[in-house]
Amino acid sequence: MKVVLVISLVVVMGLFVVIEVGLRSLFGFGNPLTYIRDEQIGYLLAPNQRTRRFGHRIEINEYSMRSEPIQKTPSPSTLRVLLLGDSIVNGGWWTDQDDTISSLLSSSLSDSVANNFQQVEVLNASANSWGPRNELAYLQKFGSFNAQAVVLLINTDDLFATAPTALPVGRDRNYPDKKPPLALVEVLQRYVLKQTPIPELEAVQNEGGDRVGLNLEAIGKIQALTRQANSQFLLVMTPLLREIGQRGPRDYEIKARERLSKFSQAQQITYVDFLPIFNSNQDPKALYHDHIHLNLQGNELVSQVIERSLLVLGQK
Repeated sequence: MKVVLVISLVVVMGLFVVIEVGLRSLFGFGNPLTYIRDEQIGYLLAPNQRTRRFGHRIEINEYSMRSEPIQKTPSPSTLRVLLLGDSIVNGGWWTDQDDTISSLLSSSLSDSVANNFQQVEVLNASANSWGPRNELAYLQKFGSFNAQAVVLLINTDDLFATAPTALPVGRDRNYPDKKPPLALVEVLQRYVLKQTPIPELEAVQNEGGDRVGLNLEAIGKIQALTRQANSQFLLVMTPLLREIGQRGPRDYEIKARERLSKFSQAQQITYVDFLPIFNSNQDPKALYHDHIHLNLQGNELVSQVIERSLLVLGQK
């Protein structure tokens, strides 16, 4: 009996090790990106992280960007672009580092400006569920890193984004503040155990007042900071998948879009709305990873349009 028990224990332990190693090496479980709280920004990706999720490389630098380490001030021969955004810019676990909008834009711009610059850097300052007020707070804290151009990429939902909050950090499974002890523990937390509600978050999510107005104000402040730094400013908005086609945006979204368009004109902001661009695509669904986030094909299209817009701005 003792021999059988020992053999059984060895088999169970061996199976456990195989599963644990497989979850880590094949899927990246056990090493999720972690977050830190910030009084103004709400939350940031913890600096200096590297991981692989489902085979996709993710690297976070010392300024909580999804970018390689950088110097605070670029060399005179470097064209630097600061790209601000949420999970669409960040790319998430489903996007390899080389397939993010920032990486694709950096690569294509390098060819376009080769006669004038030896190097191109497109800095990816982003985090899941950020809105204009988070992005403004990031810019106020860190500055524009002497970028010649600042690009703010939002989506339709961002017009209704709530105020920055640190409440999800360490309490929502999508915003962990530390690594789990085992890959199996992370799998259980993410896919088996029920998410514990955060009661205080309800008040934030139910923020009253003119949310669209508050977010437009934040965009205006981002533009003002960009101008103070003698940089060009470009505003870009991608649509939700359900907005594309005959049904189009919902009534409240149409009103918010009209406000954004009028605001951009009044503020003389160069604004690119991707809704008509995506509508003209033969297969818009092929651009999306899900209902809001883009896949590689979508990222390539967005980066190409941003590149053309930046080159036009650079001529002004």
